[in-house]
Amino acid sequence: MFSRKTPFRSRIRQKRQAEPVRSGRGVFTRRALLVMAVQAGVLGVLGRRLYNLQVVDGGHLRQLAERNRTSKRLLAPARGTVHDRFGVALADNKVSWRALLMPEETTDIPAVIERFSQIVPLDEHDRARIERDLRHVHKYVPVTLHEFLSWDDMARIELNAPSLPGVLVDVGSTRLYPFKGLTAHIVGYVAPPNEEDVAKDTTLSLPGMRVGRAGIEQTQEASLRGEPGSVEMEVNAVGRVIGEIDRVEGQQGEDVRLTLDSVLQQQVLDRLEDRVASAVVMDCRNGEVMAMVSTPSFDPSLFDSGVSHAQWNEWASDPRTPLVDKAVSGLYPPGSTFKPAVALAALKSGSVTAQDRFNCPGYYDLGGVRFHCWNRWGHGMINMREGLKFSCDVYFYEVARRCGMDPIKAVGNTMGLGVKPEIELPHVRSGVIPTPEWRQKHGFHWNGGDTVNAGIGQGFVQVTPLELATYTSRIASGRNVQPHLLRATNDQISTMASADDVPKVDLPPEFLDVVRGGMFAVVNDQHGTAPKARLDLPGIQMAGKTGSAQVRRVSRALRESGHFNSMNLPWEYRPHALFICFAPYDNPKYAVAVVVEHGNAGADEAAPLAKLIMTDTLLRDPASDVRPAAPGMASSVVPNAAPPPAGAEMPSAPAETGTSVPTDPPVAQTQREPGAAQ
Repeated sequence: MFSRKTPFRSRIRQKRQAEPVRSGRGVFTRRALLVMAVQAGVLGVLGRRLYNLQVVDGGHLRQLAERNRTSKRLLAPARGTVHDRFGVALADNKVSWRALLMPEETTDIPAVIERFSQIVPLDEHDRARIERDLRHVHKYVPVTLHEFLSWDDMARIELNAPSLPGVLVDVGSTRLYPFKGLTAHIVGYVAPPNEEDVAKDTTLSLPGMRVGRAGIEQTQEASLRGEPGSVEMEVNAVGRVIGEIDRVEGQQGEDVRLTLDSVLQQQVLDRLEDRVASAVVMDCRNGEVMAMVSTPSFDPSLFDSGVSHAQWNEWASDPRTPLVDKAVSGLYPPGSTFKPAVALAALKSGSVTAQDRFNCPGYYDLGGVRFHCWNRWGHGMINMREGLKFSCDVYFYEVARRCGMDPIKAVGNTMGLGVKPEIELPHVRSGVIPTPEWRQKHGFHWNGGDTVNAGIGQGFVQVTPLELATYTSRIASGRNVQPHLLRATNDQISTMASADDVPKVDLPPEFLDVVRGGMFAVVNDQHGTAPKARLDLPGIQMAGKTGSAQVRRVSRALRESGHFNSMNLPWEYRPHALFICFAPYDNPKYAVAVVVEHGNAGADEAAPLAKLIMTDTLLRDPASDVRPAAPGMASSVVPNAAPPPAGAEMPSAPAETGTSVPTDPPVAQTQREPGAAQ
């Protein structure tokens, strides 16, 4: 590289000049490798991140991205409908409009609610409800701001849409009850769910969800409610709905068909008019309830939109108790309608035969106490048929004393008295047939006077009108019929529709024949207590039993003065009027029970009503399933229907009783069938 002739210093200089070139190449190579390594690392990190984003987390991020563009919410299902036996709608759905708030689509919920209230006013009740709903629902569940919007309300909301993020107008449904008070106690009503309901089932927090609060709406809630659906909406950057992407309709609740005949129900209501009363019409072969009316009634459609406190207070303070279904919840002393049960108990126990005769001088003395017959002159020597025909109190005083209360209770329960009816309604009560043991549990001593007084359906004996109808049906048919209202669900007929499936009652047929004969004599024989109940239909006869049940004590002096007339008492002190019957006598088909609160005498008030109701029933014959619905009955207006009183929200459970029950056991009846005791 160097010449020998090159000086040493020159060679050193040349060497130094050559070394930087070689050193620069080495430094350049190391830097390039370092940069490449850094770049490779960065690319690796980016690749790993891209892999995570696109492969590992791709599905989740895709959902998040889709959520920015769409909004998905659950839809309340359409509630199932309720029909009568001929398909006439008793509870249906009607389209309504409502304003909803999607909490997840707005950042300032209080401000949005305040702006909305300036467009559609919200009262204190609405604000409290909205605040409660916001606390208890998830952000993706819409909250109802206002229901039953008018067209003007909807126009104002849409006009102010930019200032109302998360607010949308939605279609919902309102529960419609075309017959209003006619079927209110049976069908019931629906109301918004409370916090306890939502805690049990979170789907109830959906807008438009309703919960049955009474009647069939309550007992068949699981069938009527249905399953919720969902809807997916496309929204813009501020959360406003652009269009609908997908919709999965909910499963509508099952349709329920009742045994009730809405036409006959209207006819019964027309017969009762403005009385405070109840009446039950039953197919005595299989227990189907054809009509069941309790007056006065209420309009159940009021509760879907809410009622005022003033309306509620008016109903709650009404002594006629319109909120109580008297047919299943009202407790009444049965009076002389209880005597057939006493007769059956005596026959079954063997303590009395149908031919045994007892003398009725017009009174009955026991332990120094005189018990009166309704006929102060007496009935003379009579047997069981005549005792029923004349409704002789003295005869049944003696029968009850010989039989005793335990056999009377056992047979009464067998015939449906003092036993809670297994019917598809809430708040059904059971009557009472007292015994010495029952009395002792209440801290009192039982004496002979209690037994004879119970023998004529007074004292501590209490029943419901539905129990009376069941009891009459079992006497008429000899079958252990169970009252029921549910005929079919989604057109699947109930197994209780056939009379062949109903077992016989545990009583010899000859005993039932004796009682039926006595009830026939009540209506059709001369001097029977119910000639006003005799049917005018050719070739058809009816059997029945009158009853008058006192609600207060009548003194012996007043009774024996001969001037006592219970019609002169204030209305609330008059006896209840009762009548039970079945027809046709030779081939029983229908049973009717009528109770008129403070109607005074069963023979004068309840028996003529029962005659009219039975006549309507036989002429219409609703047990025939081929009969078409009457024209126009599906409309929202019921012809000649008594107008319901001002409405109020019905409580979850009715008051304990809607009747006047005496503080002290009544010991006498009215002048028609007084059975008095001092």
